[in-house]
Amino acid sequence: MALTALADKGNVLHIYDFRVQPGMEDEFIKLFEEFDYSDDNPMHKSDAQVRDGVLCRDTSDPGRFFLIGEWKSIEEHKKILKVVAEMRPKFALLVDGGPAKFQPIYAEVVLSTPIEYLQPKG
Repeated sequence: MALTALADKGNVLHIYDFRVQPGMEDEFIKLFEEFDYSDDNPMHKSDAQVRDGVLCRDTSDPGRFFLIGEWKSIEEHKKILKVVAEMRPKFALLVDGGPAKFQPIYAEVVLSTPIEYLQPKG
């Protein structure tokens, strides 16, 4: 089976590390999924998005979540993030500390495994 790198060198990852209000974790996941896969989500309409994000839940702390996605441009992500904030999605209201705590850090991908190392040797 051929493998793929998690991200490509030169792109950026947005990484959210946040908590959800106690007891609201399942509701958060439901509301996030409804918004994320809706036609209203402007993130999915940008050519700067390289790979769709993944929502992860900490296995040792079920109230802690991570959202990670890959983009070509921090500036483009920030621009669209402002649009999303103006939409006031319901899931953001369940973030512990409110929508202001739902902010990413950005990380530049500085090394990614070349494809020739990921393909099966045969």
